[in-house]
Amino acid sequence: MQKFDANQPTIQFLGAAGTVTGSRFLLSCGDTKVMVDCGLFQGLKELRLRNWDALPIEPASIDAAILTHAHLDHSGYLPKFVKEGFAGKIHSTEFTAKLAEVVLTDSGRIQTEDAAWAAKKGFSKHNPPKPLYTEADAMKAVAAFETHPFHERIQIAKETFVTFMNSGHILGSAFLLVEFFGKRLLFTGDLGRQAHPLLAAPDLIPEGQYDAIITESTYGDREHAPTTDKLENIINRTVERGGSVLIPAFAVDRTEVILVRLRELIESAKIENLKVYADSPMALKALSFYREAIDEASAEIRPEIAATWHGKDPFDAGNLVELTSVEESKTINNPQQPCIIISASGMATGGRVVHHLREMLPQAKHSVVLVGYQAIGTRGRTLADGAKEVKMHGEMVPVRAEIEQIESFSVHADADELIAWIKPAAATTAQVFVVHGEAGASETLVDRLKSELSMKAHAPIDREIAKL
Repeated sequence: MQKFDANQPTIQFLGAAGTVTGSRFLLSCGDTKVMVDCGLFQGLKELRLRNWDALPIEPASIDAAILTHAHLDHSGYLPKFVKEGFAGKIHSTEFTAKLAEVVLTDSGRIQTEDAAWAAKKGFSKHNPPKPLYTEADAMKAVAAFETHPFHERIQIAKETFVTFMNSGHILGSAFLLVEFFGKRLLFTGDLGRQAHPLLAAPDLIPEGQYDAIITESTYGDREHAPTTDKLENIINRTVERGGSVLIPAFAVDRTEVILVRLRELIESAKIENLKVYADSPMALKALSFYREAIDEASAEIRPEIAATWHGKDPFDAGNLVELTSVEESKTINNPQQPCIIISASGMATGGRVVHHLREMLPQAKHSVVLVGYQAIGTRGRTLADGAKEVKMHGEMVPVRAEIEQIESFSVHADADELIAWIKPAAATTAQVFVVHGEAGASETLVDRLKSELSMKAHAPIDREIAKL
């Protein structure tokens, strides 16, 4: 391993290197250490097992953590991080902290329930099965949050300053301008799109010199398809055969985006006025924060949305049914009348959606619509790739339902959007580290940064340490 002067600022890639999940980036200089994002690995079993691996550094030795946004692949390791000894502050925006509490406690609850189910059914290799962390562990992490407004320069550790900038990805999401021992760094987190139906477009990249940009590359090898009529068509096809539509959706932001689109389709009479079930306690809590932001005319919300929907509900065309309890959720496991069910998780890896899939996948009358990125190794990716059966709760379930993937709902910048956003800083940036993407996507974006913007770009490998 390459050796560095202890007083030389470095970055180590402890996740999201060669994969699209597990974002964890460690900044070090002398005795000062700062973690940027602290996410869970998701997808392939070999990745998920890495959540159990000890970090190559004691969490207790890290001074501070910075969180770009609340999605699990960026925040979900925080309870384990605190449990293992981290005692500093977790710095974020206000809505990121609010959403992270919902996401992390839900994660702890699901992991505990999954461990109990595995113990009951005897399909875990652990004896007894145990969760990575519990809901109580999650609350200890939540207690460590310290929130900050956008666009204010905050000192969080020795010679370490952060400025949160609006990234337009989900409510509260930020890209970060980090000043670390004289080095000027920019972390994109997950960069949003110009045309989000609710959120304001991402801030422009700030002017100035950068020692490094650390950019995501989730869609680094592709461009998003334009908005299509795929959603209304599959809903109408499914209703005609007496079936229902199940939409696995991330509880934070994707559920909101889908509900807005469904309201538009219903109000324009492009689909029937079906009952729409929002079946995720986490999604319902997230909805309340989006409603709050709209009513407050938050700067994160598009001005026209805040003006139009103040005091109203953009998510409900009069047919939204919010399911809070497990008992309520069970009533729609095998729907007898056509309806639309939106349930987490977005990649069908856990949560209530798995129970709905178990009942609905074997029936040809139903449809499953995948509306977000499906990481390799997830149940959603398996369905998108055309599997004839999928494993759930230790058993193989046949896939006879119609499966449709619609990527136009993505709230990640695609390759063209990332290039256009970074371009103003191309001439003043020393190097770019391309992370948070599958290997092919990251390498494709590296090639474009080099060929189109003449930038020094590199896709780091896991545990790599680079000089800043």
